[in-house]
Amino acid sequence: MKALVLKGYGAKQTLEFTELACPAIKSNEVLVQVHAAGLNPIDNMIPKGMFKPILKFQLPAVMGSDLAGVVVQVGAAVRRFKVGDAVFASVFDMDRGSFAEYVAVPESAVAHKPSNISFVEAAALPMVALTAWQALHERLQLKRGQKIFIPAGAGGIGTIAIQLAKQIGAFVATTTSTGNVELVRELGADEVVDYKKQAFENVLQGYDAVLGTMREAELEKTFRILAPGSNVVSLVGPPDANFARARGMNVIMPFLFSLISGKIRRLAKSRNANYSFMFVRPDGQQLSAVAALLESGKIRSVVDKVFGFEDALEGLAYLEQGRAKGKVVLQMIAD
Repeated sequence: MKALVLKGYGAKQTLEFTELACPAIKSNEVLVQVHAAGLNPIDNMIPKGMFKPILKFQLPAVMGSDLAGVVVQVGAAVRRFKVGDAVFASVFDMDRGSFAEYVAVPESAVAHKPSNISFVEAAALPMVALTAWQALHERLQLKRGQKIFIPAGAGGIGTIAIQLAKQIGAFVATTTSTGNVELVRELGADEVVDYKKQAFENVLQGYDAVLGTMREAELEKTFRILAPGSNVVSLVGPPDANFARARGMNVIMPFLFSLISGKIRRLAKSRNANYSFMFVRPDGQQLSAVAALLESGKIRSVVDKVFGFEDALEGLAYLEQGRAKGKVVLQMIAD
């Protein structure tokens, strides 16, 4: 099978197409023929070595996390899926990647694809939908009537996080450029700050939660808009000691991450707020809950641009420009 493989980090980073053997499945796995694979910003960060201390890859490694496709083989212990089922999943932080013609996926990570959306639309969702779901429900424990700030509302995370926050019943503020104001309002944003005209920290106040998708300098500004007792979850960093411990990293890393996150944690303490860094985890049950919302028309997938599998490097370069409205997706097989 054809796969896009990472062969080296940093200055020596090499991403190239390679022919690999089709993966053999374990008893608790399904083999999926990939019809489409979603691109995520981390797909550009990993080859640069930015997550090398956290994510362990055995090079050469197949890249990619999100996929949608059709089950072509099931393991002996699999009960929820059969050959021919249309599915979608995330394989992030596993020893495999989605930029390939076939992927072996644990049953626990798979969900049935909503019948009313395409494989491309489904492939756009797993990482961002699971990230938003876990941040909103587990870390922030967002409740009806609370105010949440979700910056970069027109981006991959923002477009789905706004919708999921509105399903909870929260009041949502976001930032975007002038040309995307209408899009984020359609997705449910209650207050929209055009960052080309205003600084969000001068406009917003009294927020209970922040879903941080920005770098540290911008993240620091969010503490100016918080109400006492609020929660901030960052998807970009800095990582904290609890994150290192949860991943079972060596004893040096909690100390190092504590130092790295010191300024942010002090800012949080000064506002009587809580700060944490999170990594998404694959979860088929949560993805099924997202699928139910999609099938009922309560939320939708937002796709900016689709590239053929052979144009994957071009797609990654486009994504890295940071201008996508929603997600960028690779299409291996036409719907």
